[in-house]
Amino acid sequence: MTKASPAMKRYMKRLTIFMLIYIVLIFSVGYWFRLAPPEGALSWIAAILPALPILGVFWAIFRLLTEETDEFMRMMLVRQTLIATGFCLAVMTVWEFLQNYDVVPDGTNGFGTAFVWFVGLGIGAVWNAMALRREAGEE
Repeated sequence: MTKASPAMKRYMKRLTIFMLIYIVLIFSVGYWFRLAPPEGALSWIAAILPALPILGVFWAIFRLLTEETDEFMRMMLVRQTLIATGFCLAVMTVWEFLQNYDVVPDGTNGFGTAFVWFVGLGIGAVWNAMALRREAGEE
């Protein structure tokens, strides 16, 4: 196993921080809405709070793409994010047409675009691993 690059170490630190903040916010804001729901503009602000660390994760991923100096690793990361983006666009496009024709109910109960994109990121990682195995077998 290879040693993580400095860019990957920074990414992991950023990811950990954003996910810890997300966990705190998702539970505390959920509790707040169940206990004494905020009203008006405050409800909008409170509801947006858990989304902010997810936006931070997106930033951390794209920052990794710009900071990684190993061209091969950067290519693998770019391919992984392209697969995630294509997967997300495909799933969400189909889902929205299903909603348009009332085949499925409106809303995703919290499993929206970001969730689908992260699933696609996992699919991209598996794709990369299979491609590496295939290439290693050809040598």
